[in-house]
Amino acid sequence: MHGHRASASSSSTPRHPASILLLLCFLCATQTAAPAAAAARSGEEPTTSTALIGLLLRVQSTALRALGPDGFDPKRYVDLPLSTDARAAAAALPSPDKPPPSRAEMERYLARYFGAAGSDLVPAAAELEDFEAEPRGFLPRVRSRAARAWALEVHALWRRLARRVARGVAERPERHTLLPLPRGVVVPGARFREVYYWDSYWIVRGLLVSKMYYSAKDTVLNLVHLVQKYGFVPNGARSYYINRSQPPLLSSMVLEVYEATGDVKSVREAFPSLLKEHSFWTSEIHSVAIRDNRGHVHNLSRYQANWNRPRPESATIDEELASKINSTADKGKLYHQIASAAESGWDFSSRWMRNSTDMTMLATTYIVPVDLNTFIFKMERDIASFAKLIGDNATSEKFLEASKARHIAIDSILWNSEMEQWLDYWLPTDGDCQQGVYQWKSDSQNRDTFASNFIPLWLNAHHSGSVQFADTAKSERVMASLQKSGLLRAAGIATSPTRTGQQWDFPNGWPPLQHLIAEGLLHSGSKEAARLAEDIATRWVRTNYGAYKATGKMHEKYDVEACGKSGGGGEYKPQTGFGWTNGVVLSFLEEFGWPEHKGIDCSRRGEVGLTG
Repeated sequence: MHGHRASASSSSTPRHPASILLLLCFLCATQTAAPAAAAARSGEEPTTSTALIGLLLRVQSTALRALGPDGFDPKRYVDLPLSTDARAAAAALPSPDKPPPSRAEMERYLARYFGAAGSDLVPAAAELEDFEAEPRGFLPRVRSRAARAWALEVHALWRRLARRVARGVAERPERHTLLPLPRGVVVPGARFREVYYWDSYWIVRGLLVSKMYYSAKDTVLNLVHLVQKYGFVPNGARSYYINRSQPPLLSSMVLEVYEATGDVKSVREAFPSLLKEHSFWTSEIHSVAIRDNRGHVHNLSRYQANWNRPRPESATIDEELASKINSTADKGKLYHQIASAAESGWDFSSRWMRNSTDMTMLATTYIVPVDLNTFIFKMERDIASFAKLIGDNATSEKFLEASKARHIAIDSILWNSEMEQWLDYWLPTDGDCQQGVYQWKSDSQNRDTFASNFIPLWLNAHHSGSVQFADTAKSERVMASLQKSGLLRAAGIATSPTRTGQQWDFPNGWPPLQHLIAEGLLHSGSKEAARLAEDIATRWVRTNYGAYKATGKMHEKYDVEACGKSGGGGEYKPQTGFGWTNGVVLSFLEEFGWPEHKGIDCSRRGEVGLTG
């Protein structure tokens, strides 16, 4: 879910290439060019933690040798804050050609030279000044006693997830991979100890339901701070994440906070950063030009991480995968595809793989994704609205036109009228384009069904005064396609119909996908679609409730084959906490309510539209 990235032993941090003129051949075949071609990210200063990351990677490798692979989490070791001189810590490590330390020796070494992972983030429940145990006006449509009591427990979890960055992070940045942030934070939970980009959207949605307006605003302004420094929002608030982003939802967060508070000042403060972020996502390395069959050229965007090495937080995992490849150059290509898949937030999925059983066949940068372009379309509409709000009519018109062009591009390149879905578009690997422009081919659309194929419905819920992305009739056709897709299951929407062992595939359902699709169906103008939206929300809330009652925890993802079952798969153990899960549950309860006599436990079944 939360991809990772870093600058390990290179002498300078890879940077955003907004001002670089790239060769046309790069535009046609960029799967490995981005890391080499990127020069300076706008506004980014050289990282002070490059040496630290190099040391931590040695610690990570040594720990694997000492502790063995069972239960080993490589992220722990790149999150360790250095508590003493780096040279002394490095000198005390055995070289790779020497026998590894014992488990006890390894733990003594870590205790001597490092603080615990996450210790540079201080619990900050007492600093949540806008938290109330039961806020006034909280979930007025939730009438069920059981549902309301549980919702208040979920609401109380914000206190467990509240943190502030320790003062020493800014004072001694060379000792921390954690990035300093000016305001308090709410983290996802468990191994995800720091702020993550797209998680923050659903955390903000949940905080607003909880009437925690200042905390929601702080969450947004921390991300704005990161854009001001790096020119984009990194994947997460770690130095090893600053060469990739995540699905761009900052403008959506700004909009949610503005609509809840009416605070124009926050919009003005965020506005320059939104313009920077748009430039990042439409820059050369992310932009793809495709000519349709009528001769019109359309510009869309793709994920493209600026990295071609193992991700530091997963380096031992990436190196093991790449050991199947002999060529150093080909290993770099694979690392680039891995990092780009992590930028998508879907790490990992058969969606990005040419062969769903072989992770070495990742091809993320050759795919024009439906969801990414949906988010950028909304970003453009949001910026147009904000510009008008603050009196910048020229910028408003510019971004309104940009959004119209992207709308046409999405429908021309990604829409499939036979399947009644939007489909990811696969670019050829042979660089088959002319003058930097690909020719659209119908068989290049990926006809496999993923939950992302339905995310454009979400746009129905926003900017209703402007042209709808999908009118009621089209939304009903898309809804019918969703109902026939096999994704609708007993406990929610599956990410894909394919069981691969990857966490962004069957049988996992993820909170953001449930919310995006259900919110889109609800606001489509169709009564039938609204009923399906409520049924999806009902099943999702019940499975969250069932798992919570069984385990006492909210989970990162769920197995949608059965109510009350948490999800699994992927490269790390299932995580709990959990920021975006809490936000989606609270949002669903606010949107749909819960009648007094409606059962919330897993013995109750949904009523409409879903299988199982």
